[in-house]
Amino acid sequence: MDMLEIIAEKDGHKGYITLNRPAENNTFNIEFALQLNKTLIDFEKDGDIRVIIISNNGKHFSVGIDLHVLEQITDEQLLEFISLMDMHNHTIANMSKPVVSSVKGYCVANGAGLSFACDLTVAAESAVFGTTAVNVGLICTGPGIPLTRNVGRKKAMEMVLLGERFTAQQMYELGLVNWVVPDDELEKKTEEIADALALKSPLAVSAGKRGLSKSYDMGYHAAVDNGTRIFAELCATEDAAEGVRAFLEKRKAEWKLC
Repeated sequence: MDMLEIIAEKDGHKGYITLNRPAENNTFNIEFALQLNKTLIDFEKDGDIRVIIISNNGKHFSVGIDLHVLEQITDEQLLEFISLMDMHNHTIANMSKPVVSSVKGYCVANGAGLSFACDLTVAAESAVFGTTAVNVGLICTGPGIPLTRNVGRKKAMEMVLLGERFTAQQMYELGLVNWVVPDDELEKKTEEIADALALKSPLAVSAGKRGLSKSYDMGYHAAVDNGTRIFAELCATEDAAEGVRAFLEKRKAEWKLC
């Protein structure tokens, strides 16, 4: 039986995606990208799951696209192939559930793009990041798009065009990583964040993600109006009323997802 390139697991309200090409440093090939996107979509549809964690087997999170595969792609196939390599950028942005990347080892090129596309990132102290494709005559335009959404045009341009590597602490200072922890505490911290998210109102978390994610595709005033509409819709739900009552009554809320 062939080894799964993406391992999908569930535990309570948490969905786990494990990048599972350790011998190839979790590089992206066609099957890897297809399985990754399918698993994300399956977890989005799963009513029990409230938060998704992406981590890796092996030493490195991901070092990008498998260049051996890229060499075999014909010119006529290139657009379709690269579109598939970048598909997670669309998939994660369109999801209503938060996606957390838990990064150790090298997280570069398309691997960095996957981390940038996630809503939150926990990184081990020894993790290394970079949009490094330019160093082999390619360019990180796919990873560069979620990058610009996090750091702005000039810094993104510097990172994509120079292809330098950055420590986890530097990425934290740039706003691309939320938490930096000792290597042996990575899993514990990731679980802590996922558990905290899973306890929140799923409707409120979804509204927050949708309101902020969609704002990047809108002008300022349209984004404010969209946020207002989403918040108003949330306020009309039973869970919003329950959350307010629970707070006033000093008790734990019981979410009904409606």
